[in-house]
Amino acid sequence: MDQDRRDEDRTEQIISVLGDAFAPLMEADPAAFRAKYRTMASDPHSFYRGTACLFYADLLGGSGDAAAPDPFVDGRSGRIWVHGDLHVENFGTYLNSAGRLVFDVNDFDEAYLGSFTWDLQRFAASLSLIGWQKALPAEAVEELAGVYLHAYLDQVEAYRHSETDDEFALHLDNTDGPIRAALVEARRRRRVDLLDANTTDVDGVRRIADHPSVRRLEDDERGRVEAAFAAYLETIPQARRHDRTVYYDLRDLAGKSGFGIGSAGLPAYNLLVEGYSQALDNDVMLSMKQANVPAISRFVDTGTVEGYFDHEGHRTVVSQRALQAHTDPMLGHTEMDGVGYVVAEVSPYEVDLDWSLLTEPDDVRAVVEQLGRATAKIHCASDEDSEHDLVDFQVEDAIAESVGDRRDELVAWVGEFGDGYARRVRRDHQLFVDAFRDGRIGVTSV
Repeated sequence: MDQDRRDEDRTEQIISVLGDAFAPLMEADPAAFRAKYRTMASDPHSFYRGTACLFYADLLGGSGDAAAPDPFVDGRSGRIWVHGDLHVENFGTYLNSAGRLVFDVNDFDEAYLGSFTWDLQRFAASLSLIGWQKALPAEAVEELAGVYLHAYLDQVEAYRHSETDDEFALHLDNTDGPIRAALVEARRRRRVDLLDANTTDVDGVRRIADHPSVRRLEDDERGRVEAAFAAYLETIPQARRHDRTVYYDLRDLAGKSGFGIGSAGLPAYNLLVEGYSQALDNDVMLSMKQANVPAISRFVDTGTVEGYFDHEGHRTVVSQRALQAHTDPMLGHTEMDGVGYVVAEVSPYEVDLDWSLLTEPDDVRAVVEQLGRATAKIHCASDEDSEHDLVDFQVEDAIAESVGDRRDELVAWVGEFGDGYARRVRRDHQLFVDAFRDGRIGVTSV
């Protein structure tokens, strides 16, 4: 088969997979998807970030090719909680429920049950793409992937010998370099600054400020959102709920647009609630965003998992509580018009790692070592208030037993996959751009 024919076949696969994943959302909000696709067109890694569905179609045989065998998983390590979209830009800071600033994995919209190797493979391909875009030598990128993977395996082993699964965390006292810089920046931020940027004072009460991304609601929609908010409050774990004297009183709400690549077309709202006192600087901004179908679930047997959850919002919240120790105390879920939503605080303390500052292999090495440990943390640690019982064994033991004495083989296997898949993504990116410009990807480019 000549190259032109192979490119056309691959283009058709890309169009088909994106259509299966996003067609209803593209139809509902073509402008949002036009913006999403323009962002994806900007560089190969942006394309990769927006195409978890294509990654799993390729990995699990959903794009027409047979799924490649995975020699490093068994019945247990192949069915744990996984992040689902682990790339280098899905890490950042947050203020946990214990009041500590932590650097960790974020964005759990794609979380599901699957193989621990899937997160490692997706990260390795992401790292290879970023390394290529920074023009790092191939051998340097290979070495960096090895640093990440060995750190992951070391931390898994450390969990086997620790008494609790939430002992490890990246925080101000044990980090340096770019990760500590992100934590320091988060520490300097103030809730009142976020409130002042997004609200206005009306007769001594904060209201959501007008903005091109803000949509005012008609009475009927507003009433449905208020009912969904009331239902959400019942999903906050009892141990995390505040005294209701004033906390959670709803002050204002509005439709909201302008979220990231993965959230294009998903209905969303901002809600402004009273904080622990009536002082204006204690108000809290919440995001209520429709949850999406996770990419993994499109290509695996979902019977047991789907029957466990009420809706995708419920699935997302349970997943995050399982993967992230000490989650946002405002995290919860609700339902509106038969569709699940995730509710969480719009936090002023969230700072993403700035990869533009990492330009040399030595700069990246210390960072990816810590990201490997953070990845092990989400696989091995469950929050004490997690309501799930779908994984009823020690994940660290399951991973260690399935890898056995083949650590070096696993590192080489994942590294080779990352390099090879990154090469495919770079070609896919060009095919995507051409197809988008020609109006073949569900929405026109103009």
